[in-house]
Amino acid sequence: MTVPEKLQLARKLVDLGVDILEAGFPIASEGDFEAVMAIAKEYPWAQVCGLARATKGDIDRCAEALRPAKRPRIHTFLATSDIHLKYKFKKTREQILEEAVDAVTLARQYCDDVEFSAEDATRTDWDYLEAVVRAVVAAGARTVNLPDTTGYSVPFEYAQMIGRMVKAVGDCATISVHCHDDLGLAVANSLAAVEAGARQVECTINGIGERAGNASLEELVMAFHVRQDKLPYETKIVTEQLYPASRMLASMIQFGPQPNKAIVGENAFAHEAGIHQDGYLKERTTYEIMHPRTVGVPETRLVLGKHSGKHALAKRAEDLGFTLTKDQLLQAYERFTALADRSKGVRNEDIASILREVTAHAHAARA
Repeated sequence: MTVPEKLQLARKLVDLGVDILEAGFPIASEGDFEAVMAIAKEYPWAQVCGLARATKGDIDRCAEALRPAKRPRIHTFLATSDIHLKYKFKKTREQILEEAVDAVTLARQYCDDVEFSAEDATRTDWDYLEAVVRAVVAAGARTVNLPDTTGYSVPFEYAQMIGRMVKAVGDCATISVHCHDDLGLAVANSLAAVEAGARQVECTINGIGERAGNASLEELVMAFHVRQDKLPYETKIVTEQLYPASRMLASMIQFGPQPNKAIVGENAFAHEAGIHQDGYLKERTTYEIMHPRTVGVPETRLVLGKHSGKHALAKRAEDLGFTLTKDQLLQAYERFTALADRSKGVRNEDIASILREVTAHAHAARA
């Protein structure tokens, strides 16, 4: 995204009610540096975060970008798994632990709110990971993020790891999670982590992110919202802004979520199966666990196709201004299903044409 686009999206995220805006990676490019600084200037009351590797140059640059922020956060990260140590860094565990502590110590010279991420935490030896967690908290990190960087973990395993680290830090720091969706488990892992004591979830609109993406903000928020009986946690998210935020992001990055994406996908509140449509028209809650307006979607859509039933066709006829007798509905339904069988989709114009023919035939017969 360009700097103006990031500013526009940041405004929507503020409206959405997110707690922390991780606005960019200032060392990565001049554009990212400008974006972080611009967002910090535009929304000085918001908590704005910049990302930095565990190096002096990154942290210094991040701090410079965050100068206008009244509530700045520096988020510094370093991989801790043996596979990263061996192949990426060619360093020992002791060296990495020392670098992590040094990075947090330096970041604390710029601001009080420092987050440390142990990249690839889920493939890190747990004893070593706990040692790193304890050390960075002692150095001043207020938040410790334990990412499933490669989307490798599964919910019960992730919950065990998170639970152990929550116990290790006690009240001294917040445990955060950041899950990738390589196995389609990012949201499930994040929910399991919250159950285990994590109190910050790093997530994205539409689940965008590296490779298969990150945990989807809208799915997490609505899981808490709909299933308060089993997930009694609260967020500050204004749920009615979820769909508008999704649409805005999609327009900026030139692609949206897949049609069957939960909460914000084109078909998330669309019914085509006749059994579903009949139940929905009799009582919405038979097939909808949340009202579309709760997430900012204007209304449910009844998609008319070859699996649709007479009840849905009658409703569409009414919406199009036609009043049908029982016999006319049967005739129209026969023609409709014949058309639906040989076409990819049936448009309102096609349905209206059928309805006009059926009603015109009835008028002609009476004449």
